[in-house]
Amino acid sequence: MKHEDTQLRLFCRDQILDLYRPVVMGILNLTPDSFYDGGKYNSTENAFLQVKKMVSEGAKIIDIGALSTRPGSIPVDLHEEWSRMEAIIPMLKENFPNVILSVDTYRSEIAKKAILEGVHIINDISGGTMDETMFALAAELDVPYVLTHIQGTPTTMQQNPQYENLIDEVKIFFEERIFQLQSLGVKQIILDPGFGFGKTVEQNYQLLNSLEMFVGIEFPILVGLSRKSFVKNRYGNEADQVLHGTLECTKIAIEKGAKILRVHDVIETVQLLAK
Repeated sequence: MKHEDTQLRLFCRDQILDLYRPVVMGILNLTPDSFYDGGKYNSTENAFLQVKKMVSEGAKIIDIGALSTRPGSIPVDLHEEWSRMEAIIPMLKENFPNVILSVDTYRSEIAKKAILEGVHIINDISGGTMDETMFALAAELDVPYVLTHIQGTPTTMQQNPQYENLIDEVKIFFEERIFQLQSLGVKQIILDPGFGFGKTVEQNYQLLNSLEMFVGIEFPILVGLSRKSFVKNRYGNEADQVLHGTLECTKIAIEKGAKILRVHDVIETVQLLAK
C-alpha cells in the first residue's frame, strides 16, 4: 500500500474511516459560551437529539468540545471541562456505537480521560503548544491526532496576528511538529490549518486559497470554516448569509483537497458534497 493511501484511511480502534472522499465532522459544543450554539446541547437529552440529527444527516465523526476556544475566551478549569462531557461520552458510545468520536481539547488530561472512555481521535486546536505532554499522550494511546496551527492562545490569538509569510510559516509549523510526533511514534496525523486561530480576515482567505499547498505534506486536511467571523465579514451576519458563505468557502476547500469538514450545518454540507 502506498504511503498516500495509508494516510487516506484512519484506523480508529475497531473502525476504519476512508478519506478517499471528504467526510463531515459534526460539531457538538457542550459549552455555555461558544460563539454559535453555546448552551444548546449541554444536557444529555439535548446532546443525544443533536447527535442523532447529525448522524442521520450524514456526519461520520462527532467532535465533542467542552471548552470554548472562541477568540478572547477565558478557559475554565480541568474539572469543569471534564464534568461537561463526562456523562455525554458514555451515552454517545451506547447509542451511536458505529460513529467515530473526537475530543476537542488542548489539555492532555482531558484527552486521556476521553480516549479511555472510548473516544477515537484527539482534536488539539493548539497543535501541542499549550500542553507539552499532548504529543506523548497521542503516541501512548495510539490514536489519530489533529494537529492545528495557531498563533497565540484562544484568549490572545486575534489581538494582532502577524506573519512575514503566512503559508510558509504554517508549513514550517506543520513540518516541525510532524517530525516531533513521528519521533514519538504517532502514526496517524491530520492537519488543520487553523482558520480563525491567529489570523486576520485577509489571512484566512489567503490560507483558504492556498490550501493545496498543504496537501503535498501527505496527511489528510481538516478544515473548520463553519460560521466563523471571517465568513461573516465577507458574506454578512444574517443566518442565511453566514450559511451561504460557509458553504462557498467549504466548496473551495473541497476543490483544494480538504478531506474532513468540521461543520455545524451537516445536511447542507452533505448535499454540497453530493453535487
